[in-house]
Amino acid sequence: MNAKKSTWLSECKNNVYSQLGEDGVISKILEMLPCKDRWCVEFGAWDGKYLSNVANLILNQSFSAVLIEANKVKFRELRKNYANFKNVYLRNQFVGFVHNDNLDNILQETPIPLDFDFLSIDIDGNDYHVWKAIRKYKPKSICIEFNHTIPTEIEFVQDADPQKNQGASLLSLTLLGKEMGYELVSVLTCNAFFVKKEYFPLFSITDNAPQTLRTDLQTITYLFSGFDGHVFLRGYNRLALHAIELSESKFQPLPKFLQKMRDQYGFHELAIYLMILFLRKPQYFWKKLCERILRRK
Repeated sequence: MNAKKSTWLSECKNNVYSQLGEDGVISKILEMLPCKDRWCVEFGAWDGKYLSNVANLILNQSFSAVLIEANKVKFRELRKNYANFKNVYLRNQFVGFVHNDNLDNILQETPIPLDFDFLSIDIDGNDYHVWKAIRKYKPKSICIEFNHTIPTEIEFVQDADPQKNQGASLLSLTLLGKEMGYELVSVLTCNAFFVKKEYFPLFSITDNAPQTLRTDLQTITYLFSGFDGHVFLRGYNRLALHAIELSESKFQPLPKFLQKMRDQYGFHELAIYLMILFLRKPQYFWKKLCERILRRK
């Protein structure tokens, strides 16, 4: 019998209310889990339907839910959409990462079990920090947004600041997941899926490295330099949410006439290069100058 591909869960992607196939992956994950309680949580819930990762569970699979939305206008829409659902608990709150506003504090006011089935985190910024702050509740499975413009091998976590919207890399979330007792099982364009480590063997995934499970790399911009100092941009080459293209010409730290090997500089070119080096890295400049003087003694 042929073994499953490690990425087999991503082949289950399908949209009912979700944006990029999350509904199908979530349903398959939950199908694989034992002892389900049919409870889910989503914060960054918006109106509870538009691009929701839990609307399909609530409306089509009879899940109970806690839906949390900080925006007052969207919360009014959320409340309207779920006014007749006695099993859906709505909260107009900001989910943070300190004791008085973290998810533990919010959920303790509801009847949700400690190990509820599914948690969706999508707040465009502090996702890493709010997950790290959850200690009391241990959902069986989690979907969390990552910054899909960051290359897979990079560790990056924005500052714990509600005013910033930078996000975290897939690798950083994967490492946090391990620290929290979770294993990565699937990756879609901008969402990563985790299950508690005791359930991981149920998924028959032989290699769950982020580099293996992430296959959609289309929104990554790569920056690298030639030996002559010219900086190149390749890949997506735009700001993902602002529709502004990145220009290679704007990323050149050296003027074009200095983009050559240093041993090819003439006297005036070398003088200009040293001036640029002094202005940008004065400590490095003086260190190298002192080393050269000492070698000549």
